[in-house]
Amino acid sequence: MSDTPDSAVRTYTEQHRAAFLDDLAAWLRIPSVSAQPEHEGDVRRSAEWLSAKLKETGFPVTEVWETDGAPAVFAEWPSDDPSAPTVLVYGHHDVQPAAREDGWSTEPFEPVIRDGRMYGRGAADDKGQVFFHTLGVRAHLAATGRTAPAVHLKLIVEGEEESGSPHFRDLVERHAGRLAADAVIVSDTGMWNETTPTVCTGMRGLAECEIEFHGPGQDIHSGSFGGAVPNPATEIARLVAALHDADGKVAVPGFYDGVAELTATERALFAELPFDEADWLHTARSRAASGEAGYSTLERIWARPTAEVNGIGGGYQGAGSKTIIPSSARAKISFRLVAGQDPEHVEKAVRVWAEARVPAGIGHRITFLPATRPCLTPLDHPALQAVARAMGRAFGQKVLFTREGGSGPAADLQDVLGAPVLFLGISVPSDGWHAPDEKVELDLLLKGVETAAHLWSDLAAALR
Repeated sequence: MSDTPDSAVRTYTEQHRAAFLDDLAAWLRIPSVSAQPEHEGDVRRSAEWLSAKLKETGFPVTEVWETDGAPAVFAEWPSDDPSAPTVLVYGHHDVQPAAREDGWSTEPFEPVIRDGRMYGRGAADDKGQVFFHTLGVRAHLAATGRTAPAVHLKLIVEGEEESGSPHFRDLVERHAGRLAADAVIVSDTGMWNETTPTVCTGMRGLAECEIEFHGPGQDIHSGSFGGAVPNPATEIARLVAALHDADGKVAVPGFYDGVAELTATERALFAELPFDEADWLHTARSRAASGEAGYSTLERIWARPTAEVNGIGGGYQGAGSKTIIPSSARAKISFRLVAGQDPEHVEKAVRVWAEARVPAGIGHRITFLPATRPCLTPLDHPALQAVARAMGRAFGQKVLFTREGGSGPAADLQDVLGAPVLFLGISVPSDGWHAPDEKVELDLLLKGVETAAHLWSDLAAALR
């Protein structure tokens, strides 16, 4: 569908490669660490730098949007075709904390290029993947002869993703009219590996809770009172043990209500991926795979909901013994949710299930954190197929499909704007997100540029 000549896009990208990488390195030098108060000014400086660079790129509208936390950047470039669809690109400009003493080979905020890679905090997560859209849209224009993109193009680049996006949904709701789009492109993700280009079709949601049990008003002597009063630590252990049945299914009634089951096509596509379970277990530092019966490992982590005990404790934890009945105990539990599940429904179901297991003499408190909704785009959606075609042209090979087991703010865009969410990322597992020596493969970064250049014409046709 695209009218972008592949050779013209590649030529333009190569001609502007050096300047593009110089600009990216300049942005990476800004330590926009949203989690650390001492870098508050740097996060603002990062937003202002990006806003100015997008204006220089050609976006007629660039704005820094305030939140109750760190600022976001909004940009808009209308198509010269009034009937063109609107596409919103999401990313983030804040980064994880980093220091040389963490194990970096070089200063994390002094990017360097070695062996075809750029090393620096944010190189892959997420400044590099946001920034490839600047050269991508220029390559799109140069190769097509257009003066404006084939779609109404918008960007929203938040400044708090690495801190949990606490103000992002409010930002989206306040600016829903200006962010309205026919499709959302999330460039905060990756591919299977360096030689297997993939498109992610969805992310799981997340609900988290802490369950606290309270018994005696203070720790009491286990010899004087043990066996005669309820023990909060014993009871919290029983609760956690009842969370799954013998087949690894979550035993909370109503938990699976609405779950979108995997189709035969999706299971076949997952099976095409070059997955090596032994290597995966090595990466996980685990001795065996486990989980819900009847599903493969990839199906379990991408397409099935889960319940995991993140922490459990109560009573004495020090060296030696202290023979007590503790006054309290607690468990922290997270639930990964899939398409079709409603976080509010899951929260109510968990509360009912847990409260039914609180024995006499035990007080309790159940606290849920704000939830993240799951998002999933059907395989046959025209916009998803356009992303796969554009990536296939850039890489010159078949593109496979994945999902993401984690969770993120993309679901807020889908939920508030009512638009399908597509994932376009070129990062690979070896890039070391959140780790020392984070890097981005430069050849793949430029493939991201080419993909974006091909995408806008394809989407303009696919979404009409």
